[in-house]
Amino acid sequence: MIGFKLQRLGMIMEPEPGNPQEVEGVLNPAAARGPDGKLYLFPRLVAKGNYSRIGIALEPEADYELQPGGKGGCEDPRITFVEPLRRYLMTYTAFSVRGPRIALAVSEDLFHWQRLGLASFGPYQGIEFADVDDKDASLFPVAIPNPSGHPELAILHRPLFPGTRPEEAARHPASRELDLERESIWISYCPTPLDGREPYCLGKLASHHRLATPVSPWERLKIGGGTPPILTRHGWLIVYHGVSEIVKPGNAGHHLCYSAGVMVLSKEHPRVIRYRSADPVLIPSLPQERDGTVANVVFPTGIDWRDDLGSPDRFDVYYGMADSRIGVARLDVPDFVPTGGVADPPEAKV
Repeated sequence: MIGFKLQRLGMIMEPEPGNPQEVEGVLNPAAARGPDGKLYLFPRLVAKGNYSRIGIALEPEADYELQPGGKGGCEDPRITFVEPLRRYLMTYTAFSVRGPRIALAVSEDLFHWQRLGLASFGPYQGIEFADVDDKDASLFPVAIPNPSGHPELAILHRPLFPGTRPEEAARHPASRELDLERESIWISYCPTPLDGREPYCLGKLASHHRLATPVSPWERLKIGGGTPPILTRHGWLIVYHGVSEIVKPGNAGHHLCYSAGVMVLSKEHPRVIRYRSADPVLIPSLPQERDGTVANVVFPTGIDWRDDLGSPDRFDVYYGMADSRIGVARLDVPDFVPTGGVADPPEAKV
């Protein structure tokens, strides 16, 4: 087999008719195998007014999840079994009056969750990350070397610096040089809690590094995280999302397209990109992906290793369809990392 390819398996979930908790969509699920070996999905359930819950796990109730007038929500979860802690950690977007922020929760069994609060970030070159909107966070399952070589917990995330949203970036010409403030994938680190200490007080995330920034045309406006990193024969695999603009003659305004690509990070040094998709591996093409709450969206968030099928190189990827439904596609990891993939450093220019 040559290259990374996703084969659609179909739509698996859509809003339940008459259910007010799902009237605006069922989308962007986390996926995790429980202690019983069964697969559990944690979909984002969206009620009227974009009020989001996380199925099985969380109903908005903390102050950092609520807005006046019954708005706010818990959005787009990712779940990782963090081996040093022997716990499941969920990262999700908490939407309060401050804007979207990364929040965390912990569980031993996937059914009982305890909030850990908002992620705490140290400053970066004079920028207070605590004051910056942030989304699309996911954790590595094991401690990895920080820039100094010490093993720490690491998180991938997408800060939203002012002026960088796709609707704003679309106003700039395609030749615009990439800069620090473009929506990109970052990696940050925090000390691993000592053995035996409950993971109820994770350290401050620091050593921030811009891992990857928009390079290819299909991701020109922004890129962001997708599925949590999972270790393969080639390194840490993530299926991420990129946003481009759809040109429709005769129509005013900017129409966005969310597609999915593959990135492979070095096993030993995940700040090093070994492979990155020059072209998307999944684009909106089905009617369920092209029409919905937000048109033209495939948005990967969950991944399941199918070693239960005797296929150690096979993964099922769960993704949102037009911000309305949930689909699943199958990814078979090739024997060799393909040549010709984009692996430019974040400083690359288009």
